Amino acid sequence: MTLENPTARRNALRASAALAMAAALLFLATAACLHLLRPDLDWRQATLSRYLSGPHGLALRTVYVVLAVAIVPLALALRASLAPAARSAAPTLLMVGGALSLSGVSIGDSWLPEIDADFHHWFHHACAISAFLLVTTGMVLQAARFRLDAHWRRHHRTAMAWSLACFALLWLHALWPPAKPGWVQKLLIAMIVGAMAMAAGWLWRAARR
Repeated sequence: MTLENPTARRNALRASAALAMAAALLFLATAACLHLLRPDLDWRQATLSRYLSGPHGLALRTVYVVLAVAIVPLALALRASLAPAARSAAPTLLMVGGALSLSGVSIGDSWLPEIDADFHHWFHHACAISAFLLVTTGMVLQAARFRLDAHWRRHHRTAMAWSLACFALLWLHALWPPAKPGWVQKLLIAMIVGAMAMAAGWLWRAARR
């Protein structure tokens, strides 16, 4: 995203922010509704992945893809909004990789279970773990770049604290048995999507400069 015209650049940044905000809210609303529509699953124990199949699973798989699509322009727009000295390709590439992995979770769960259950199990977990690791690492690196930009520096501490909390919760869920229940994973997902919405709000305001 290297638009030279200030108006076109501002519009592109705002469009990316609006898409990310809408995708985050749609995802959270859909996930919340599914918990009401799937009383057969214990929300405290079942991970969000359990909701991808069965009744209304298509709705969740669809918003997974919408969320993944929205992550890409958001990552590009965040990089473009920073001063040249603060830009880095690393967080952008990590977030794009995380978006692709998230898409893999959704698309794979749509047709792989009927073709090869064992491969589906491996593919789902590989994509899910990759999505978590890539996105949370990208969040931490992006937050670190904020301190190098005069306008974004005000958000550095909040972004870094939130990102590190997500990164720590990811490893806590993965390595500490008492943190294995599904509600911990759902909290992590909600925090990541919340960070996405927060960054979109910052980007919207930054586009006015």
